[in-house]
Amino acid sequence: MLAWARAVALAFFLTAPAGTQSTGPRASSPSTRTPADSALEAQTSAVAATLRCPVCQGESLQDSPSALAQQMRAVVRDRLRAGETPDQVRAYFVSRYGEWILLEPKMTGLNVALYLLPVLLIVGGLVLVVFLVRRWTRQAGPGVDETLIAPSAEPVHEAKR
Repeated sequence: MLAWARAVALAFFLTAPAGTQSTGPRASSPSTRTPADSALEAQTSAVAATLRCPVCQGESLQDSPSALAQQMRAVVRDRLRAGETPDQVRAYFVSRYGEWILLEPKMTGLNVALYLLPVLLIVGGLVLVVFLVRRWTRQAGPGVDETLIAPSAEPVHEAKR
């Protein structure tokens, strides 16, 4: 519940009045963009692709069409333009939302167990299967099961005349 409250609070803080939209060179056509703008957009896209959208389940900020994701992408762009590194921008969002906001959380603490648990379960399952197969083949023996070829108790006599 706290995460949703944070998301709503961030949405209110990030929304700007309609009259303050930029109509400068950033709003112009892509053909008038400078190489610096293209590099900033590429860096923004790369950072936004590593952050989770709070509204959409399992989508990155880059892929999400929600209004909140667009606002968060604008925050990423503004922070990168201000000179912050991508790691500093990610740290900003982690401080606001927690590690949940990262699409790929860092391998520290409990996250290590969450990364290793599936691998350990698969390896353990394979070891169990190998153990059971060896045990099963050892019980059957190397030859044919002799109980299936039981000789009859009475010898075959010639038919009576």
